[in-house]
Amino acid sequence: MTPTLPTVVIPFTQLQDKDADLSMKIEEGFGPDGLGILSVSGVPGYTLLRQNLLNLAPRLANLPEKVKNELEDPQSRYNFGWSHGKEKLESGKPDLLKGSFYANPMLDKPTTDAPLIQRYPAYCGSNIWPQSTLPELEIAFKSLGKLILDVGLLVAYHCDKYVSKETGMPHNEGIEQIVHRSRCHKGRLLYYFPAENSNDSQDSESMSSWCGWHTDHGSLTGLTYAVFTKDGVEIPCPDSTAGLYIKTRTGQIVKVVYKEDEIAYQIGNITEILSTGRLCATPHCVRAPKGEKATGLERSTFALFMQPDWDEKLVFPEAGLGHVHQEVRW
Repeated sequence: MTPTLPTVVIPFTQLQDKDADLSMKIEEGFGPDGLGILSVSGVPGYTLLRQNLLNLAPRLANLPEKVKNELEDPQSRYNFGWSHGKEKLESGKPDLLKGSFYANPMLDKPTTDAPLIQRYPAYCGSNIWPQSTLPELEIAFKSLGKLILDVGLLVAYHCDKYVSKETGMPHNEGIEQIVHRSRCHKGRLLYYFPAENSNDSQDSESMSSWCGWHTDHGSLTGLTYAVFTKDGVEIPCPDSTAGLYIKTRTGQIVKVVYKEDEIAYQIGNITEILSTGRLCATPHCVRAPKGEKATGLERSTFALFMQPDWDEKLVFPEAGLGHVHQEVRW
């Protein structure tokens, strides 16, 4: 049986204190023996902002197809605006299980430089908002995204403090400054459509039935606890085996849980490499709920991918990279 483990939790009041020594918690969550994830509790205003945005996901997904088509951006390879069926599942089939809405919560237009936009369309493109059909989405998306970024910068500060103890890493080369300088953070609002028959849904038996095995490539990812709804009413997830699974450095697969009012943060590959393996990025996936009670179940969640700027010069360590996870293929 797959074990279930809670994340390491850091209260926001401790995280705010830049003099606090959180190295034990950072190591426990992100270090060589950690799960590559920890969560922050007690963030003021978070509960309401999470609810505001996640409640809009079903409304967005159920807009008329014509409206959603206008929110698509093929130029950015669907990395801005609405995306449905553009990605592939591990089986190679189009992913029709979920729809995504992508936007930069900090900057609507990170650059006006046309050659840059052409070269890096997924990073330098402009946001597309449903101004007339769902005007409240923009404010809700930006408000939650900015809060998760601000808390993420505090997490990054304490990560840098932990790493520099051992490496003497210069301040401006740490995760905090890399994330702070970036103009291309990306928020992703996800909506998982209700399966007509949960046992017949695509790849339903697979552990990675909702989101395939992958390792985040950026610096730091912020995650909300998902909202489950059925017929428009919020309910607890009816299947205890559904949720986030992580593969540890020893190859063990564990289910990871955190609370509704906590923001979870995962390490990306860039941070693992720059920290010479002292902070670890772990492969993870999401398992869909199964069984009769899961029929007609919807899931809404949000992730913020904090990543280096498109022209950030990353100073890679020459030696001591430690063990860097490769992407898992199952």
